[in-house]
Amino acid sequence: MKTQLKSSVHAAPGIWMRRGVAAIALLAFSAGGAFAQSVAFEGATFVNKGLVGAARVPSNALDEYNETLGGFGSGMALDLSSWQKDRDGGYSGVLYMLPDRGWNTQGTIDFRGRLHRFEIKLNPFYGASTVSQNQLSLRYRSSVLFNGGETTGLDPAAAKPATRRFPDLPVGSDGHISVDDEAVVHPGDGTVWVSDEYGPYVYHYTLGGKLLNVIRPPEAFIPKRKDASGQLVESFSSDSAPVGVTYNPDPGKPVAGRQDNQGFEGLAMSPDRKKLFVLLQSALTQDLDPANVKTTRHNTRLLAYDLRDEKPRLVGEYVVQLPLYQDQTTTKTKLLTAAQSELLALNDHQFLVLARDSSAGFTAASPASVYRSVDLIDISKATNIAGGVYDQTGGSVAPLGVLNSAITPAAYQKFLDINDNAQLNKFNLHNGLPNNANDLYEKWESLALAPVGDRKAPNDYFLFIGSDNDFITQQGRMVGQPYADATGANVDTLVLVYRVTLPTYVQPELRGGGEGGHDDDRFTHFGGGGR
Repeated sequence: MKTQLKSSVHAAPGIWMRRGVAAIALLAFSAGGAFAQSVAFEGATFVNKGLVGAARVPSNALDEYNETLGGFGSGMALDLSSWQKDRDGGYSGVLYMLPDRGWNTQGTIDFRGRLHRFEIKLNPFYGASTVSQNQLSLRYRSSVLFNGGETTGLDPAAAKPATRRFPDLPVGSDGHISVDDEAVVHPGDGTVWVSDEYGPYVYHYTLGGKLLNVIRPPEAFIPKRKDASGQLVESFSSDSAPVGVTYNPDPGKPVAGRQDNQGFEGLAMSPDRKKLFVLLQSALTQDLDPANVKTTRHNTRLLAYDLRDEKPRLVGEYVVQLPLYQDQTTTKTKLLTAAQSELLALNDHQFLVLARDSSAGFTAASPASVYRSVDLIDISKATNIAGGVYDQTGGSVAPLGVLNSAITPAAYQKFLDINDNAQLNKFNLHNGLPNNANDLYEKWESLALAPVGDRKAPNDYFLFIGSDNDFITQQGRMVGQPYADATGANVDTLVLVYRVTLPTYVQPELRGGGEGGHDDDRFTHFGGGGR
């Protein structure tokens, strides 16, 4: 029987763990003589052996549509069938990366959803330090626009009525499907699954970009506002007006369903490819205190869909209690929620989840982040609440943010601290002052795993973690127009690579289907240029 080890150890000052806190130990790692950090969780020991590589893509890079190649750290998925160890001792493969709704720091725009394809090369660095940030090389190859219903990054202005094939779809003022894409899964069958914040929905596309299917979650997840008669109606707006537009009247916040800009940030698939898991960034509106959102939004929900039927079928729903951290703007005890930004399945019940704070890092008033971490969760002992009263409109598992005592949440354990300066400094990166381009930007939102192939350490994997730069650049181009972000900054996209030991990870089944999409010989090579 698996047992959960507990301890009073805190990972770092200002961080408060909620459940499943395990003893943290340091152990020697032979490569380079570095030290590694281990945690015990649900009867197994997981090890972070440290940062072994980084890549930097310049903020002014363009994609094949002559638009800024930014935001693509919102989601990533490795084509595992392409991953190989090369004769020179390095590794190579194909990595798909997903931008979100386009440049939107000054309002939403008509940016079409797309998927980028990169060829990657990794030469892990196990030495003491380097100023280079080129151990991971990314060669941009192509992009595929999502179609079968053209998409837009514009804030939803209405809902397109359901058809026999698709549910009600959020649409912008131009009538196109409004998507704020945040995560992608590549099953290896010639398709990809993409989760979105606006719906919150999950879209199923071919690798050529054709829309096949759409998952609409239970009514409890659908954002609802009151109409003129006081009735609850679906309202997909995230209150993010298009550039140059002022909402009058302002739609206000939803009174039920997903919060504005807190949709399906996390998406994962079981190794046998039979289940799809999707996780809200933080709690539904009815599961928090509207007067104290940031301190009470920690009870979020994870959905599980069976993919073996013609249409995905909801078979599981679980509460995940997100970690808390001390608000650095006050000396009083005030615990804020570290919302999650990505999910990756280790097996059919355990996951990596990327949780982080906000408004901290490069370009922010606070240059130091308190919580950026890849953590562990386990739903095997959690209460399955799918299909009941909690899935109805306004159904609450945590009134005013207090979890119903009849519900057991998932086990949760802090694992890999992205903010660890002992690791970042090895690559001329840091968390905190000086607030320059080597100070990590706020948003870290994507994960991918690849086997190391070490016979002496068969459970070792490379963990890729990508940042979303919000398309912030002074030499931007989008929707046929140049732009310069109001911050005055150029925020490059960073991808970090760690070596980790994951004893419970089950490698996904490989399926045929080809890569699809474009495949020509044009490419742009990124990954060099340490600062």
